[in-house]
Amino acid sequence: MSDAETSGGDPVWPQGGRDEEAVAPEDVHLLEVPNGSHGGPSGNSPGLIQNNGPLKGILKNRLETIELHTIYAKDRRRRHSSADEDDFALLHGRFEKVPLKDFHAEIRAFKDVEDFLSRTLLMLDLQKTGLPQIIDAMVKKLLEKKEVSSQTSLEEARHAIFTQDSVHTLSKTIQGTMTSDVSGFDFDQNWICVMCDIPTVTKRHVVIARLHGPANLGSNSQEVQFVILVMAPVREKSTKSSLETARTFATLFLDMDFRHQLLLAESEYEFKQLLHTRTKLLIEEQGLPENRKSHLLLSAFEQEEQEGGQSRFPIAQGLIRDLKRRLPHYLSDFRDGFVGNKTLHKVTSTTFFLYFACVLPNIAFGMLNDNNTNGAIDVQKVLFSQCVGGLLFAFCGGQPLIVLLTTAPLALYTKIIYSICEDFDLNFSAMFACTGLWNAFFLLIYVFFNTSKLMKYSSRSTEEIFSLFITFAFSADAIKDTIKDFNKNYNTDACHGVNYSNSTNQNASLPTNSSLTTVSAMTTVGMTTTVSMVNATNSSVVGVSAGGGVAECLRENSILFLLLMLGTVWLGITLFNFTKTPFLNAGKREMLADYALPVAVLVMSFFGSYVFREVHMKPFKYKERDQMFELAPLHLLPAGAVLAAAGLGFSLSLLFFMDQNISSALVNAPSNKLKKGAAYHWDLFVVAVINAFLSIFTMPWVHAALPHSPLHVRALADLEDRVDQGHVHQIVVHVRETRVTGVISHVMIGLSMLMLPYPLAYIPRPVLDGLFIYVAITALYGNQLFDRILLFFTEQSAYPPNHYIRRVPQRKVHLFTVLQLVQLLVLCVFGFSPIPYMKMVFPLLIMLLMPIRHKIIPNFFEPKYLKALDGHAH
Repeated sequence: MSDAETSGGDPVWPQGGRDEEAVAPEDVHLLEVPNGSHGGPSGNSPGLIQNNGPLKGILKNRLETIELHTIYAKDRRRRHSSADEDDFALLHGRFEKVPLKDFHAEIRAFKDVEDFLSRTLLMLDLQKTGLPQIIDAMVKKLLEKKEVSSQTSLEEARHAIFTQDSVHTLSKTIQGTMTSDVSGFDFDQNWICVMCDIPTVTKRHVVIARLHGPANLGSNSQEVQFVILVMAPVREKSTKSSLETARTFATLFLDMDFRHQLLLAESEYEFKQLLHTRTKLLIEEQGLPENRKSHLLLSAFEQEEQEGGQSRFPIAQGLIRDLKRRLPHYLSDFRDGFVGNKTLHKVTSTTFFLYFACVLPNIAFGMLNDNNTNGAIDVQKVLFSQCVGGLLFAFCGGQPLIVLLTTAPLALYTKIIYSICEDFDLNFSAMFACTGLWNAFFLLIYVFFNTSKLMKYSSRSTEEIFSLFITFAFSADAIKDTIKDFNKNYNTDACHGVNYSNSTNQNASLPTNSSLTTVSAMTTVGMTTTVSMVNATNSSVVGVSAGGGVAECLRENSILFLLLMLGTVWLGITLFNFTKTPFLNAGKREMLADYALPVAVLVMSFFGSYVFREVHMKPFKYKERDQMFELAPLHLLPAGAVLAAAGLGFSLSLLFFMDQNISSALVNAPSNKLKKGAAYHWDLFVVAVINAFLSIFTMPWVHAALPHSPLHVRALADLEDRVDQGHVHQIVVHVRETRVTGVISHVMIGLSMLMLPYPLAYIPRPVLDGLFIYVAITALYGNQLFDRILLFFTEQSAYPPNHYIRRVPQRKVHLFTVLQLVQLLVLCVFGFSPIPYMKMVFPLLIMLLMPIRHKIIPNFFEPKYLKALDGHAH
């Protein structure tokens, strides 16, 4: 209803637009009106009409509105008259690329560092978080010098540093930029260099502050830990200007590893020594022509080609180069596990992570192999294989961050071999050993003919497809176990019989004492004899299945199974992401995140074995072996079986080749910033020798595991947060490349054999499945294929600022994702097929991913788009 209608037909006030200078009376009701009234000018307020009459109320409101309009207009004139003061201002911002300082060619750069090292002011672990407080503390530190305090003041310095003292926006800064896997182009938010020119100052001054924790100093500086303040005279020759001085220190701070060392410096002397050493190193590096592009990261194969060139005798050249590359670092691989800030903490947490991430799958795969081979390979053998294989690789492998593990595909191959032996009446141990020896033979051929060079054609796309398949495989194993448990305990005939026969009896599900005794005896002793039918009161617990066996209704077991599995996942993921919460302090958050997996396993095992101890969950099957080491009777195999084993061994060797090399490629990805180099050929050689040894004793095979190997790298890494348009991602700053974690964790796994069956039996099976899902979920972090799958279900305005989003048309991004999903679907069809022999084709399909990527996919995309979608940031 209009104002005119409510006021008895009074003329309507002229309507003023909201964007015009004049303010319409109907807008004035937003201002505070005398007497506490907030009514509109038309007198809509019922109190005004009822108490004073319609006409009197209207005139009163109009007079008040005119008065307020006059006050408002005066206020606007006052504020416009002071526009030249602090209320209004115009800021001009501009980004300009500045070249790095050439310490080899520009002599002034080295002189600047040498000059300022003697008189540079350092502020280590500054307890400030806001930009004004940090700058004020640094300027006050500078003003402690008499020569500076006599020439300038805090207010004058503020005026030169900030565009406006009340706005606190820095006038002139230098910041680094970097190429990122996530956004393509990033500001280096770890440090910022602030410049200012002051007329009264006669000399240049530098103050460097290392903050106690990362601080948010602006849109492009949200994780700053170093602030460099350069103060220079206005009149100074060009080589000594504030810009040139700032370029010198900015070039030093551009290196991420160097900044990491500065964070660990414990004294001012050590800090300055690091600056001095870095300066000399830059002079040497920039003086070498081949290092002019030292910031470019090359893959291990590109480095190998540059180092070795063409050889007249190429046999085993890759193996020799790997040894030359890695042997000089062998002692440091052990030393780096003990030296450095937070190293002992990281090594300890990673050792426990590796222990639980390896020993629990070993128990699960041991149970699977036990069932598949009728006890020929059991939990005890799997643990021994893991201990011996892991220890040998930790000591002798080229890349110690790779984790060896027996996997579900290997358990499948073992089952196929056992089925063949049953069909053709062959000795399983002999056939298993023969297949393993043929596998090792083919792997050695791959090594000596340098076939690992083919992995240079393995792009990020191939690695992500295979990694996501492994994630699905881990999740599928856990889901299958859950369904199996529900079919065994929840959806039994006994349970359905209760539902139908005793639906009206509320107490029917409560067993009598006799039924509890029966169930307890069946659970603990494992009765297999026929049990007579009990009365109707006990029908909720025990019944007779269609096959004549005993069927139990143990729904509480299935509910507890689901509770423990999901509880392990929830607790593990919550602690893993605890660094993203505001609780506790940074150190405690990081510690909880590092110990996420051990804490989740121990807590949920306590709940399953003690809190819910009245629910009897069946422990894993274990039977102590009389003899552990028995040589396989290879002489019992006929010639035809040996040839069949050669075919099985060749197919198995392809699986080993792809698994080992893809895992190694993910570990040595440029984003992990490893320094000691890769060893693809040598690692494959060591794996071949290890599995040949395991085969002759009928021990399960091991090879590089996903996602354990990349997670091992992440566990040993120091990370930095990057914030881009509200999206937070982490980058690796430094990784401790050590053999210590692998050695200690596998020694602990060997000692675990002494804990069979107890206390390892106190770890319930659902906790093992929860660990599978936890490992699968954490492996999705940083997988760009998974991130692009989520884009299908994400509102376009909420897309993250990733580099491929910025550089590639949206339809091309989705098309590339669909093509990857098609390849993943084919892998899943063969990998999860119920037909065992179809799964033998699986290694060939993995090999085909590389020619598909390089021969078929380029037909759909321009090279520049493929580079953005399927390339590592260099």
